[in-house]
Amino acid sequence: MYSKMESAICESFIKFQRELIGKGPEETRAYVCRDIVIIRSKGVLTKEEKHVATTRKGRALVKQLRQELRETYIEKAEDMISQLTQCKVIESHGDVSIRTGEYIEVYILDCDLQKKLGNCKNNKPVVR
Repeated sequence: MYSKMESAICESFIKFQRELIGKGPEETRAYVCRDIVIIRSKGVLTKEEKHVATTRKGRALVKQLRQELRETYIEKAEDMISQLTQCKVIESHGDVSIRTGEYIEVYILDCDLQKKLGNCKNNKPVVR
């Protein structure tokens, strides 16, 4: 069940990103650690963002754009995580690395999801 939860989070997050940006990440992993859900995505930048990010000013613009974009969708993303985990999201954080093209989302829950799910496997699912 633990791996199924992480897989469901990955798949939902990829679908959400595709609908939002028009491009999904190349790879996404989800991790449940007690009351925290961490989503790490690789290859999230669009061709346009990569092109703009070749200059210092461009990198700052892409970073700012991604932060503004997050502000517009965060409530929907938190609702999605709440529905999948059956826990309330207390707060969330996210950031993109323009240098590596990776994106991290962290969701803090009101319950210990790892404990709720019971024993888990050590291997983490990867969705490509």
